[in-house]
Amino acid sequence: MIINTIANELAVKPAQVEAAVKLLDEGSTVPFIARYRKEVTQGLDDTQLRNLEQRLGYLRELEDRRQVILKSISEQEKLTPELQQQILAADNKTTLEDLYLPYKPRRRTKGQIAIEAGLEPLADALFADPTLTPETVAAEYISAENGVADTKAALEGARYILMERFAEDAGLLAKIRRYLNENAHIRSRVVEGQEKAAVKYSDYFDHSEKLASVPSHRALAMFRGRNENMLHIQMVADPGQEDSPAHASYCEQIIAEHFELRNQGRPADAWLAQVVTWTWKIKIGLHMETELFGQLREKAEEEAINVFAKNLNDLLMAAPAGAKVTMGLDPGLRTGVKVAIVDKTGKVVGTTTIFPHAPQNQWDKSQRTLANLCKQHKVELISIGNGTGSRETDKLVGEMLKANSELQAQKIMVSEAGASVYSASELASKELPGLDVSLRGAVSIARRLQDPLAELVKIEPKAIGVGQYQHDVSQSLLGKSLDQVIEDCVNAVGVDLNTASPALLSYVSGLNKTLAHNIVSYRDTHGAFARRQDLKSVERLGPKAFEQAAGFLRIVNGTNPLDSSAVHPEAYPVIDSIVSRTDVAVNDLIGNTDLLRKLNPEDFVSDNFGIPTVKDILKELDKPGRDPRPEFKTAAFKEGVETMADLKPGMILEGVVSNVANFGAFVDVG
Repeated sequence: MIINTIANELAVKPAQVEAAVKLLDEGSTVPFIARYRKEVTQGLDDTQLRNLEQRLGYLRELEDRRQVILKSISEQEKLTPELQQQILAADNKTTLEDLYLPYKPRRRTKGQIAIEAGLEPLADALFADPTLTPETVAAEYISAENGVADTKAALEGARYILMERFAEDAGLLAKIRRYLNENAHIRSRVVEGQEKAAVKYSDYFDHSEKLASVPSHRALAMFRGRNENMLHIQMVADPGQEDSPAHASYCEQIIAEHFELRNQGRPADAWLAQVVTWTWKIKIGLHMETELFGQLREKAEEEAINVFAKNLNDLLMAAPAGAKVTMGLDPGLRTGVKVAIVDKTGKVVGTTTIFPHAPQNQWDKSQRTLANLCKQHKVELISIGNGTGSRETDKLVGEMLKANSELQAQKIMVSEAGASVYSASELASKELPGLDVSLRGAVSIARRLQDPLAELVKIEPKAIGVGQYQHDVSQSLLGKSLDQVIEDCVNAVGVDLNTASPALLSYVSGLNKTLAHNIVSYRDTHGAFARRQDLKSVERLGPKAFEQAAGFLRIVNGTNPLDSSAVHPEAYPVIDSIVSRTDVAVNDLIGNTDLLRKLNPEDFVSDNFGIPTVKDILKELDKPGRDPRPEFKTAAFKEGVETMADLKPGMILEGVVSNVANFGAFVDVG
């Protein structure tokens, strides 16, 4: 059932889903399956596999819960064939819990107490025959022994019995939920007396909009305002009529129609109408508000997390400047601008601090210091963090480069988000043990221009700050989503086994922090890896981890040229057959576009390797280790545009997108 459900949702064959589920259950990762098991899944890509993995988790949880519910109701001896069929047919957790509601063990309610007092026959009688006079029938149930003092108490007990019965009817709940999803509004108002303190929420002081179409950023803003006790928010079931005191909600009409209750002036009709009103206002209305607000928050959080994940993906997959000597500047005003120079490999070759801004105002001296450092180390790129003092520092560097036209360095503004977090981390202290904490941020700013992916994976993803309301969403879901993004990015690019940090290695398919640490320890003890097979000597790195990781790990200038490519070691026999057929050595095959394009992939298909794998191998041999990231280029900021006043309608500017949210993008235009 789960296999067919996912296949329908993804519009793929059940056999594809079944194959992917088997691989996932065996411990294969999404990047590994997407790249190296295309024949098995018939070409499912990483996006389809991520969706499949997510739905598989949800549907398995649903199935586990279904079995728990069936067992519980069966043990109560209340499981009818009809109810069992409804439970088996439930395709989401909400429907399943609705069906379980009447049978759910719970503490004693007013309705249960009334049943224990013998009032259920009274409730049943009035519900079945509205021609009965409530007070007259209720008099028969007065009992000091049962705690029913008078007719009022008897009718109150009967009312609670019916209210709970109505509120636990799955069919009714589905009707009301459908109506509210189509019509209800969310309304926010400022908490009285908080007008000044809540000024940032002024858009929501008296705000109403359709619940089903609230954008995620507005929903999260209202929830945050409520959490801070700045806003009241409520669900409005009947928009436009909520201020009418005599107004009865349309939901009350739905309840009455569901149970075929009509007010025809009979003795019990008014009492039953009151039961309906109380059912809505006290039971179902509050329950639905909680449920629908919960769903709204969940949906808004999911959208916010998706925005965050996409931004992080774009940041990690940004074009690397590559092996260029880079100066990193961590701007500051009173505390000075921290300076670090790293060589082409990212090794720190120089650091200092300059004080161009107030109160020291050492502008000219700072320019001379930067110019001398650029000349001394032949700096090619100057990476400026975009924090406090960045505009002033950018101006300083611009003037320095103008005054020293012989310098070939380019200045680029980069996000410094997370640099301070990295500076104080245990990893930074191990990587840069002799460097003052205040200078480590400048090193990170320089390195993240050389290779954003390799540097940013060292930072807790949430500290990078490329999302909206990231602190308001489920931190566990956010963390899981961002980890998946990093895993996909790292494996899409590939990792140099002999230079990668433990942080970078830990995201490689099949590896974890322990194995990453063990790889680095092995490297430190035995020297650089000469071939992928040497990974098998790493402590605790077994056959499964090797299978999952090997294809994503590169060894440059190793004993086997294929180890620097994305060809998996398990597929080396395919290349052996290519070498045998063409009589061309591996080294001469690599990059030999003319020869490779003449080869027919079908000639190298075997029981183990199909057309998709052979095509991937030929493509990889043509351009080994190709980087999926775009070519590095910088935005040319327009001269004379320094303030908002300099902007004119119709002006076209180059810029750098620094952040994206559902309501728009933030672009640095200089």
